[in-house]
Amino acid sequence: MDTEYFRKLLVDERERVSSTVESLHESNSRSFEEETEEETYDNHLADSATATLNREIDSTLEENSGHVLVGIDEALDRIENGTFGTCARCGKQIAEDRLEALPYATRCIDCQRLAERA
Repeated sequence: MDTEYFRKLLVDERERVSSTVESLHESNSRSFEEETEEETYDNHLADSATATLNREIDSTLEENSGHVLVGIDEALDRIENGTFGTCARCGKQIAEDRLEALPYATRCIDCQRLAERA
């Protein structure tokens, strides 16, 4: 397995996700009150609800991106210690096609399916 290829994939993905998180931080830098005052003239309840929903979506995206960054960092650590591409559950090799799609995968496809059913 070409771990340098996967290292590059992971580093590139880390940069992309980090950029997304930074963008989310910038877009949510204003307080909720500042945002709703600027967007609405009469502070209509529906406008406030829309602003709240948008904040919640951004917060969820940021949280998920944080999980992805942790997964990427752990995958880079596995490359360093020689365990990258080995399933954490069964110990078999993770298919390269799976790692192409999700380079920070910790389980082979069969073990991942079992985990999702549980």
